[in-house]
Amino acid sequence: MSSYALLHVLHLLGAIGFIGTLFYEVLILAKVKPQLDPEQLGTLERALGARTRTVLHWLVLLVYGAGFGLAWQHRQALSAPLASSFATLLTLKITLAVGVFISFGAVAMLLRSGRMTPALYRQLHWAVLAQMLAIVLLAKAMFYLHW
Repeated sequence: MSSYALLHVLHLLGAIGFIGTLFYEVLILAKVKPQLDPEQLGTLERALGARTRTVLHWLVLLVYGAGFGLAWQHRQALSAPLASSFATLLTLKITLAVGVFISFGAVAMLLRSGRMTPALYRQLHWAVLAQMLAIVLLAKAMFYLHW
């Protein structure tokens, strides 16, 4: 297996885990939480929060590490981001990935400072999920859309 193929598989597996974790939090867990009494909810949030942070740190490292390696392989296309549909879509994908990274940094900073509210937490998670889904669509579009 070439280094590019290995990076591609690692990037894909990391993205599946990353998006899957957020998908679960936003679309499943958020609907279950109101059904729990406050004591159960507190226990669940502490346990899941700790585990999710650990897993997400490794997934972020995997996704972005492999992503840097893949971007390096396409550095010639990225040097002229509007020269081809592939380069344009890849540039847009990378821009959204940077936005996801910044959004998760904002979540971490707001949580640590105690300024995170439940409404803001939901909004940020929905925004990040939307960005991630757009990244997935762009990843496919890079190989199927041409102009």
